[in-house]
Amino acid sequence: MSKADLLKNVSFFAGLSGRELNSLAECLARRTFAKGVIIFHKGSPGRTLYIIESGKVRIFVLGASGREISVNVYGSGEVFGELALLDDLPRSAGATAVERTTVLTLHRDDFLWHLERYPKMARSIIEVLSARVRYTTLYAESLAFLDVHARVAKKLLELAERYGVKEGEEIQIALHLTQAELASWVAATREHVNKVLGAFRDQGLISVEGQTITVLDPRRLRQRVP
Repeated sequence: MSKADLLKNVSFFAGLSGRELNSLAECLARRTFAKGVIIFHKGSPGRTLYIIESGKVRIFVLGASGREISVNVYGSGEVFGELALLDDLPRSAGATAVERTTVLTLHRDDFLWHLERYPKMARSIIEVLSARVRYTTLYAESLAFLDVHARVAKKLLELAERYGVKEGEEIQIALHLTQAELASWVAATREHVNKVLGAFRDQGLISVEGQTITVLDPRRLRQRVP
């Protein structure tokens, strides 16, 4: 797939013509990160937008105790690193490759040049940013008002919806999740998440094989979220 063809499926650039996408594509560079590699840290300079060609990237912050808290995960066709690109401030979070990941990078100067030349980009960018603000708000609410059982259930259902492979009523989450990674998503200890997963497994709600989690009964698991 060409760089311009990939951009056609990126909501950040929705509405641009083929000629405009080709102009953007000429500014893109390609980079590949191995699984587990930190792409950037919170507080580092941010003058690059990343567009995922293949793979997945996890966005995270560090709590006061140094514990990692995952904020979101992005896959093919999604962008990250956009905030620092827009305001030219340091990165507000860190990013790491969940698996081998190839990205296209766009420098801030090239982005701003295209934004001024093609102002219709602004509408798509606003829509993407609005959706992310809403997601962050809901995420903060879940951390504040849900217990760990409900937070784990909600996160599993979300990941199943976004990255699930459905077989009948069962949904296998197409992410190799360690208990530590899942714990970072729900702001809990690995030990606590291990107990919750064990309870869900005993109740026939999920199955766990290595790092693969399958939601066996989405309807009943959804009942665990108030």
